[in-house]
Amino acid sequence: MRGPEIETTGRARRLRQSDNDAENALWLELRDRRLNGHKFVRQFPIGSYFADFACRECRLVVEIDGSQHADNKYDEARDRSMVSNGWSVLRFWNVDVLKSREEVLETILAAIEGRLETHIETHELRFVAAKGYGETCP
Repeated sequence: MRGPEIETTGRARRLRQSDNDAENALWLELRDRRLNGHKFVRQFPIGSYFADFACRECRLVVEIDGSQHADNKYDEARDRSMVSNGWSVLRFWNVDVLKSREEVLETILAAIEGRLETHIETHELRFVAAKGYGETCP
């Protein structure tokens, strides 16, 4: 086992402490393998970025965004970086997590089970699949 990187661990801890209401609400649904037994972690480092939530086994990142992320070029570059590192990226809006949590959880399960198209971009969500999507999760 490799040792922790002190700087990365510290930043992840700070990010977890500053979670917003939507992130906290979704974490209550994802933690402790509550979503069909799939293990998720928070503020997981991938390259030079941190994923809000990640299922390492399925190589799926779930991001929860506020309105400041609308048409954000930084997020698009971030997604490309994560996808190039083999991670599929699924993005939801804060308001959808708070108001339509069951639908959000069903969409996450659909991504885990490989039931989503490889690229989806709608007003409600964005999904970009990495190479091998649908093959990595049992």
